[in-house]
Amino acid sequence: MSRRPAGLAPRLLAFCEELRGEGVAVGSSEILDAFAALEAVPWKQEEDFREALAATIAKSQEDRRVFELLFDRFFFRASEAEALERGVGEGQRHEGGDRLDLDRLRESVRQAIADGRDGEMRDLARLAIAAFGRRGEGSGVIGVDVQRIRRALGLQSQAGSPEEPALDRDQINRFERHLRRELERALIERTEKLPPSRPLAELDRALPTSPAQDLAAVHRAVAQLKRRLATVGHEQRGRRRGAIVDVRRTMRASLDTGGVPLRLKHRPKHPRRPEIYVLCDVSTSVTSASVFFLSVLHALHDSFRKLRSFVFIERISEVTDIFERERDFRAISERIGREGGVADVSGYTDYGRVWLEFLEQIVDDLGPRSTVIVLGDARTNGREPHPEVFARVAERAGRTFWLNPEPRLYWNYGDSVMAAYEPHCTAAFECWTTRHLEEFVNVVAGGTPSGEA
Repeated sequence: MSRRPAGLAPRLLAFCEELRGEGVAVGSSEILDAFAALEAVPWKQEEDFREALAATIAKSQEDRRVFELLFDRFFFRASEAEALERGVGEGQRHEGGDRLDLDRLRESVRQAIADGRDGEMRDLARLAIAAFGRRGEGSGVIGVDVQRIRRALGLQSQAGSPEEPALDRDQINRFERHLRRELERALIERTEKLPPSRPLAELDRALPTSPAQDLAAVHRAVAQLKRRLATVGHEQRGRRRGAIVDVRRTMRASLDTGGVPLRLKHRPKHPRRPEIYVLCDVSTSVTSASVFFLSVLHALHDSFRKLRSFVFIERISEVTDIFERERDFRAISERIGREGGVADVSGYTDYGRVWLEFLEQIVDDLGPRSTVIVLGDARTNGREPHPEVFARVAERAGRTFWLNPEPRLYWNYGDSVMAAYEPHCTAAFECWTTRHLEEFVNVVAGGTPSGEA
């Protein structure tokens, strides 16, 4: 049984108070459960300590997100200070003592990445941020700062010289995740609060306001999709298994046979309206396809009544109401840019978090008649993709289609994680033109579960 240090109890209570201030419902029972868990978990092991607290305090995915962002603000700061001091004490400063030795820092980071030492990567990420922070190079946009620090450290997955062999791309991504997490934590500490969701307008970005030139063709293709999905419920027409007998019609027909019901009459099967959920990536990486994607959403709302649409970058925002109230393409784009809360910290795409938020919002609504359509490039900027959460979405839905605006040749190159999601899709397609959309509709209409069209 692990013995807690004397100062841990008040620190844990202060942590719970901070969580409450951020909207997490932490009651006495959760606090008692946390103390009980820490009796059995070694508090000196950060990951075990973190997971024990999360399991007893965080009751939802949103609670877990808040928990993760605040955890390091309260615990293990002594170890961080020790790591920084150790780095400085081992000669990480120039003779003048005014800044870290960047050459030595670069070599230490490369070695830690090459060896896969996760704990050391975390400490070095903090050192890198401290070094570049002192030089006043922070942009205030976390995704931009991550890429800037990576370039300054000379991290690349291709060999630059015989002295600098290539690093494993996945390991570089792991180091980037540490950088991102530490930058997010620093931002929260500076502002002393969790950032609110932000629309595109606050990121100095705007969605295109002119529809695609072939908007009419997009609407025609979507109309074909509507006719296909409207047949759901008629496909088993020839089978009577589970059909309901229409007693009145059967008795009326029996008059022709002397009152003997030789021919059973069944109630006609009426197709049920399809339930469609569309998720549209509006991040910088799909800017060139944004006009087309918004045109597809516009056409879908014209054709389907039971449709819910979402836009996302770092987090998800439902925009169904905007499409239902606005008909003008320009007005729709401008309202989504002003009102859709799609970011909060970095402004860079986070597919894993999007699936967590999406599942939490619609978990009770998804069913066998549901169709989920994703419009996005599956580039998650080195963040955790959570394919197991996407798999749960696909399992609950009747069909799941992915329309990717990149050529298939580019899938799974760089930070694309399409391979993690494609196995859970009914089909995945290249799609950035009306011709691609028509091919997608033809495959759906033909019932072919293949994305090779």
